[in-house]
Amino acid sequence: MNLFGLITLVSLIGTSLGAVPTTQRTVAAHLTAQDQERFAKVYSEGLKSSDLQSLFFTSSNVKLPANDVVGTCKRLLALHAESKLNDFEKNFYLIGASKNFGCKEALPAKVETAVKASLAKDASSTQELYFNFHSAKLVGVKLDEKTRTALGKNLQSLVKKDDSLNSLGHTFAVASELGPAGAFAYDRIEEAFVQADEVDGKMLQFEGGLSITALIVNSGFKLATSLNKPAPINAEQAVKFAAYFLSRVSVQTPKGVSLLMDALNLLASQKSIAPICVRLANNGQLLPESPVLTVKVCDLLGKPMSPALAALSTTVTSRPSNEALVSKVNLVPSKDDATLYSYNLKAASPQRGQFLVDIEAAPAYRQLLRVSVLGKVRVSSLEIGVGDTDSTSASVKRHTVAHPGKISTLLNADSQQKVILKTVLVDETSGKPIAVHQAFVLLRNKESRHEIIFVAETDSSKAYKFEMDVGARAADFDHKSGLYELHLIVGDALLANSFQWHVADVELKFALTDAATKESSNVGVNSRQPLPEIVHQFRAPEKRPARFVSDLFTGLCVAPLVILFFLWAKLGVNVQNFPLSLGALGFHVGLGAILTLFGVFWLRLNMFETMRYLIPLALFTFFCGNRMLRKIARGGSEK
Repeated sequence: MNLFGLITLVSLIGTSLGAVPTTQRTVAAHLTAQDQERFAKVYSEGLKSSDLQSLFFTSSNVKLPANDVVGTCKRLLALHAESKLNDFEKNFYLIGASKNFGCKEALPAKVETAVKASLAKDASSTQELYFNFHSAKLVGVKLDEKTRTALGKNLQSLVKKDDSLNSLGHTFAVASELGPAGAFAYDRIEEAFVQADEVDGKMLQFEGGLSITALIVNSGFKLATSLNKPAPINAEQAVKFAAYFLSRVSVQTPKGVSLLMDALNLLASQKSIAPICVRLANNGQLLPESPVLTVKVCDLLGKPMSPALAALSTTVTSRPSNEALVSKVNLVPSKDDATLYSYNLKAASPQRGQFLVDIEAAPAYRQLLRVSVLGKVRVSSLEIGVGDTDSTSASVKRHTVAHPGKISTLLNADSQQKVILKTVLVDETSGKPIAVHQAFVLLRNKESRHEIIFVAETDSSKAYKFEMDVGARAADFDHKSGLYELHLIVGDALLANSFQWHVADVELKFALTDAATKESSNVGVNSRQPLPEIVHQFRAPEKRPARFVSDLFTGLCVAPLVILFFLWAKLGVNVQNFPLSLGALGFHVGLGAILTLFGVFWLRLNMFETMRYLIPLALFTFFCGNRMLRKIARGGSEK
């Protein structure tokens, strides 16, 4: 048994053991009207494109306005001449686009000649054979049985040399046009589809993305149909391929849109394995006063099922308790939209919560969806007050207010006091206390609009309670006293009436620290004045020594030279033995030049400039000194 058959057998065994997947021949998405509108824009941009390939795929899907035909056809010829594509590929795009646009201009003679001659010789790749074959069909070349047989042999030898996914996809496409001469390719379909990569157990795709996946799926089905063979994939694989194609609806090129639409149309037309879309028609939230469950059922292209479904039933169960709310009830088809089915759950009196909706159209079509039945919250009571920090909550004087009103009294709290708020939230229908995901108390400074948010916690009586020690929380407010708005925020994913309620105004007075007092003072004085200008300051030069020290150091440096001249004057200079030669003269001149260069370096040159002059002087001095020493050595040996 091959790998493809083994995968199928394992799937069947899993189903027989009760491991039924939650999705059977159904997907949760379809092509929408918005997708179609975006595709139309992509094609519209494709008509303006200067890319020959984009123009071809656009021409296959949209009709060119009559007054644009002549100009576009001339542009096609110019783009063909400038294109860097292979000759066989750009010839195909030119011929195909010219025919689709209805161009009256004759094709260049060299293009027709090349296309007609291409089938008489062996191609170097399956891609070349694919383009040459379809170009020849477009120009009206008739293929006899002998030619088809020769093409089949050429194709068979090419796929033996290169069996990559790209090569196999083009092989299937050409073989589907050759009749019996292409039957050999069907044996390679299984080999191609088994290379599909599974993503998260939900999608199937081939390495190379949309282009390769669409090529293999489209050409594989075309080959199987031409040979009257079974479809190359089963229903489960069709669902996963469809899920992949629907995940790529954001494609932005004419080629990508064209290949995507071809693949979706193909899968939707395979009635025996075609998946359908079963999804919620809204956001999955049912309002308590009208809990109408609405489901959309359509094909991959968003079109109504043909023939229409005989019945569509559902079982709704509560997620926390797993108890059935309704079981095996039929949804009612809409009179206005053939893709919509609905059922009113009001008679079942659903409580606020999350539910699983098991939709079944037939044993082959089943989808598990999730919905939320929203409820409404009501503020049963709310009390707010200010008391001393060391006092008990019971002794604090409290004010009551009904939602959505506001306390008329201005509350005052200093750093020795605390603010207390207590509220009871109940379900509007049952009147029982409920817990919500979000219960916050927001304090907003009326002047600066700075906000601080605190979490309200539930107590033993299921009431939400908030208690703030003003002094302890001063740092959270940056010690900024002032008038604050106090809001109660209540929110939940299962509430239809989440709200933010302005309960009261509170004047908070914080005890300022020394640092806070200084900062507050600076801010009060300078908040509306320009800041001092930032001026770059260079490093202050170091203090120089006294003039006497500098002169003394200079004198010490010059002293050896003075002593040298003094000794020469005292002892005399023996110049009789000075060798009169170019080497001796050059050496002493070079040595003097080096000493002079050091003096100039000290006065004005930098190190890099000095090295540039020193290197040639040093080489010259070394060369002359070597000559001089050799001559002296020869003179000494002669004596």
